[in-house]
Amino acid sequence: MDLLDDDSGMSTVEYAIGTLAAAAFGGLLYVLLTSDFMRDLMQGLIQRALSSV
Repeated sequence: MDLLDDDSGMSTVEYAIGTLAAAAFGGLLYVLLTSDFMRDLMQGLIQRALSSV
């Protein structure tokens, strides 16, 4: 049962999963930030901030 106790490749798998998760989060963030909804939301916030001064 030495094969079940050997975890020498675990760090590589953990790095791969972490990298994949970071790339997926970055892709999701890009889609959200470039959407029309976010553009309109940011434009409304800026207009509201400039009109209150």
